[in-house]
Amino acid sequence: MTRLVPYITMALLMLGGLLFGLMANPALAANAHGFTFVSIDGDPLPLAKYKGKALLVVNTATECGNTHQLGDLQKLWETYKDKGLVLVGVPSDDFGQEPRDNKAIKDFCETNFSVDFPMTELTAIKGAKAHPFYKHAVAQLGDKSEPSWNFHKFLVGPDGKMVDYFGTGAQPLGGKLEQAVQAVLP
Repeated sequence: MTRLVPYITMALLMLGGLLFGLMANPALAANAHGFTFVSIDGDPLPLAKYKGKALLVVNTATECGNTHQLGDLQKLWETYKDKGLVLVGVPSDDFGQEPRDNKAIKDFCETNFSVDFPMTELTAIKGAKAHPFYKHAVAQLGDKSEPSWNFHKFLVGPDGKMVDYFGTGAQPLGGKLEQAVQAVLP
């Protein structure tokens, strides 16, 4: 029996390392519903509360040349929210175009674009400090899906699985993005 102790110890250490690796790597999470953001008001915003709905996650910035997309994102939200779409705006300064704090971001979006879809606090979306949702999305959809600018969009199905991504140039209304949203509505 004493001969087995080193082998049992080694097996337990390997199993523990594997389990720790799974917990530490958000890319290995089962689906997007396992992640929680912090809302722009400071409250938890668990994506699990959107199970059974299509989810569009968009990184935003108020000083970007594409900030006008907030208006069309609001229209997309108004058109499809009663049909099962949830849109989450994720303000980020990863591209140096979000100088405002959370309160000022919220005020800007509400005042200029009547935004009332859920928004998160200022959040890192790329690189080592990226929010775990973004690491998961890139792990699921490939390196090319990593945001390269503001107003990058990730579409999540009602089951929490990543469906697709859309770059900055994908307009919210009247194109491939809106068609993809329609296709995944519950």
